[in-house]
Amino acid sequence: MKSRLYYILLVAYFVMVAFILYINGVFTGEMTSVSNLVINGVFLAIIGVLFIISIASFLRLNRLTDELEDAAGDLLAGYKEAGNKNVWSSLQDHKGFFDEKNLREAFAKFRARVKSKNPCDIEDYINEELLEKVGRNYYNSGISGTMTGLGILGTFIGLSLGLGSFSGDDIYTISDNVGPLLSGMKVAFHTSVYGIIFSLIFNFVYRSIMADAYEKLDYFLSVFRQCAMPPAGNSDANAAAMLVYQANLADYMKQILELAKGESKEQAKSLEQMSQAFVQQLQSAMNTEFKQLGDVLNRAAQSQTDGAESSRILLDAVSALADSSRSLQETMSHMMERQEIFAEELKGQREELVSACENISRDVSTQLHTFEQMRGIYENKN
Repeated sequence: MKSRLYYILLVAYFVMVAFILYINGVFTGEMTSVSNLVINGVFLAIIGVLFIISIASFLRLNRLTDELEDAAGDLLAGYKEAGNKNVWSSLQDHKGFFDEKNLREAFAKFRARVKSKNPCDIEDYINEELLEKVGRNYYNSGISGTMTGLGILGTFIGLSLGLGSFSGDDIYTISDNVGPLLSGMKVAFHTSVYGIIFSLIFNFVYRSIMADAYEKLDYFLSVFRQCAMPPAGNSDANAAAMLVYQANLADYMKQILELAKGESKEQAKSLEQMSQAFVQQLQSAMNTEFKQLGDVLNRAAQSQTDGAESSRILLDAVSALADSSRSLQETMSHMMERQEIFAEELKGQREELVSACENISRDVSTQLHTFEQMRGIYENKN
């Protein structure tokens, strides 16, 4: 089930595309900003291409691990049919044991080395490195950080578009530019949201698929070692190595006897020779294991470094976004203060205008009354 988790990527992608189209008014016919839709469309298209490449690598990895699981089942069945006896004799010339190209080539190299009387383990050829190569670990390990980076890039693009169209020195021009500013902020928040969501989902899917692949590999290796591992005791190389070991042991015993009878100088020289021989054999035996351990530690250190760098970039982006939000809040607060001052001024002007109108009305009434009295006096005289 874990190996099919990449379907979650498709579902999440199509849901996010539908959501972006909906909030931009495509389904309702109320598109407010074509630039927002274009920017989101370009970012979603890039993410879709990255997801397609990753899903293709997951499919190849699943085919390989499924074949490993089927091969383990076949080995167990053959082992039981043979009466719990090693079945390597039926595999050493079986070229079609694996159908998958990478497994077929790796198994052919293993058979060739066994035939050359140079014993080795199947894990030398079919191992985690093969899984990471087929599953494009070098590519998929960076997708999560790429999703986060795209979200951050979209945030800066949206903020740049919004702030680029925001200008003005008074309340009238600032009010006219609030709409473009909010439109740019919408792009910034949308890209940040689905960039982080896709990063989290992909990281979960990728780690689950690789964990399932490693489990299937371990299962195959354990079954192969139990049922079909070539016997190491019958090879000429092992016999020769045993003879060399016995000769060296006899030589060491002889040197010990000479040390018991020799002088101190000869004893020191012989001890030095024995120590050098022992150290060389120890280095020869342990060199491969230490090299593999060093490779594993280097990969782990690199993974920690990549994770720390991604976290640092994300923290820087969040800090920048917080600073931008703080600046926007201060600007809006300043606008509100200017609006309140302007409203107070309008209120004062209104009161003054009402008072002036009342004074004018009283003056006109007084003048009309005076005119009526004068007209009455004039008519009485005539």
